Amino acid sequence: MQQKLGKWSLRFAEAPFILESSSVVGTKEAQGPLGGLFDIVGKDDRFGQNTWEKAESSMQRDALTMALGKAHLDAADMDYVFAGDLLGQSMATTFGVENFRIPWFGVYGACSTCGESLSLAAAFVAAGYARHAVAVTSSHFGSAEKQFRFPNQYANQRPVSATWTVTGSAAFIVGRGEGGNEMAGCDNADSISKKVQIEGITTGVVVDYGIKDAMNMGAAMAPAACELIVNHLSDFGREASYYDRIVTGDLGSVGQKILIDLCRQKGVDISQNHEDCGMKMFDATNQNTGSGGSGCACSATVLSAYYLPKLRSGELKRILFVPTGALLSPVSFNEGESVPGIAHGVVLEAVI
Repeated sequence: MQQKLGKWSLRFAEAPFILESSSVVGTKEAQGPLGGLFDIVGKDDRFGQNTWEKAESSMQRDALTMALGKAHLDAADMDYVFAGDLLGQSMATTFGVENFRIPWFGVYGACSTCGESLSLAAAFVAAGYARHAVAVTSSHFGSAEKQFRFPNQYANQRPVSATWTVTGSAAFIVGRGEGGNEMAGCDNADSISKKVQIEGITTGVVVDYGIKDAMNMGAAMAPAACELIVNHLSDFGREASYYDRIVTGDLGSVGQKILIDLCRQKGVDISQNHEDCGMKMFDATNQNTGSGGSGCACSATVLSAYYLPKLRSGELKRILFVPTGALLSPVSFNEGESVPGIAHGVVLEAVI
């Protein structure tokens, strides 16, 4: 089997599996529509720490510890960890993973970090460079607002197009399938018979439509998601209908409409099978979260808690997972630069 497809994609000759995963969220996320599905919910959004940043590191430690435990593996069994967050110098990840003593590749794809880290973990395992690799990411509403927008005490008004950064973390153990508990996420292994393999990946490219509104990340990221989806379908020779779901990370309701329109302009109709993790995470009306959820943890926790169980149960057979990221910084934004977008695609398929 040819592993390199077109310019953008890889299809693995020996597809690795997601052996286990875990999800940790804050209080607002637990009050949303998926609240009962997450593994760990913090008693408060400080997670026993005295800063938002330390709270984020604590979530990463909890997520990684739980994923290893569910897989019946130790940190010593991990060959590499691919992990990152939204903060400068990946601060939350630095202190989150340091004590595990796993060789670390720090990654940054903004809110697409889950897709990037899963892609790299899968590629390393598929190539034989690792038996087990783990992908970890996190975000926190408090730390993200403080770094990218305004102090929380400022109490600024939020437009409908704004998204709400998810407080949470998720970890994914990727391996060849011969180790750990492959009946992930279920106490009764007999009730779940399928494993989830990463069939292939499509790597995104930076796309800049000149958006300068930091309160409309959906508009900034939708063009990158469109290009990723179109490139992926072309490389794999597939129609959009091949997938039960095409799942973006955190475009929200505003970004979803833009994405569907952009794809239609390129001859691709995803209107019947597109879903967005940011729209799944919150009840936007009752929780006052604007367009939906965002942040590295948005796509990561929804994938772990919501989509992977549906694949394992057979309710879904295959999905194209497309986390999206807005590549801005406080420096670039304050200097008047636009907000480029990025997206990464991961093909997840249920197999017996």
